[in-house]
Amino acid sequence: MITKKTKYAFKALLVLVEEFGKGPILIQKIADRSEVPKKFLEAILLQLNKNGLLGSKKGKGGGYYLDRDPETINMAMIYRIVEGPIAPTPCVSLNFYRPCSDCKNEATCKLKKAMVPVRDANIQVLEGISLAKIYNWK
Repeated sequence: MITKKTKYAFKALLVLVEEFGKGPILIQKIADRSEVPKKFLEAILLQLNKNGLLGSKKGKGGGYYLDRDPETINMAMIYRIVEGPIAPTPCVSLNFYRPCSDCKNEATCKLKKAMVPVRDANIQVLEGISLAKIYNWK
């Protein structure tokens, strides 16, 4: 299950997909159109900006905009920025690996072996869905 923060990120990004190529959009307008509280949205947009998905402009006519084509931004990228690991257990994470604190022998852990295909399936699905694809679903 995704967190509310990640859901808010997707909702805000879909507003920015709709405005792609039209210039920056104010945070308040993004908040209103995505129905995401501005308080939460500011931190989410800043995080997406720092990770290269958004651009921003300060001052009059400022705001946020997609810095990349929506076809090139997939759900896995967004999920990793906002949530962190996609893996169901930390010991099978590709980008955020750490050993499980309760595991005595990772090499023989049957749960780890079971979680690898779960991780791979999730990654395959999330990487295969772009913002453009979500936006265009009927």
